[in-house]
Amino acid sequence: MSARGVGVSCRVAAGADDLEACFGVRKEVFVAEQGVSEDLEYDEYDAGATHVLAVRQDGVAVGTGRLLSGAAAAVKNGGDVSVGSLGRLAVTRAARGLGIGAALVTALEEAARERGLTAVDLHAQTQAMGFYERLGYVAYGPEFPDAGMPHRSMRKALGQP
Repeated sequence: MSARGVGVSCRVAAGADDLEACFGVRKEVFVAEQGVSEDLEYDEYDAGATHVLAVRQDGVAVGTGRLLSGAAAAVKNGGDVSVGSLGRLAVTRAARGLGIGAALVTALEEAARERGLTAVDLHAQTQAMGFYERLGYVAYGPEFPDAGMPHRSMRKALGQP
């Protein structure tokens, strides 16, 4: 999966170096830029998650996201093991506006389909809801705080790509 011809590709993270790159992007975006505590950013779900990494042609990581499935996703989405949980979507400041976020979401949705999931759920920062709506996600439920920021739950049914 690539982002609008900008020389960035997305792939499922494989190995320690890819995971380190994913965590580095998250630290840059969520911890340094948004002020999220590292204790909240990295959690017990990271070890069992499917992580997707966006990298430039020169190998520099510019984006990441994760997919939870099974029991871990059910905890996040209200108990449905057929629904995956997309989260920790982050694109570095310098790489925003190039279609990388949409490419990451598409890659995560493909990973969810490969796992037989029927839908993907997420908790969107309210300021990012328009981005997810353009990708077919629908908000439900009330606004709630997460890491000190307002969020809404959103879901997308997964048909064929």
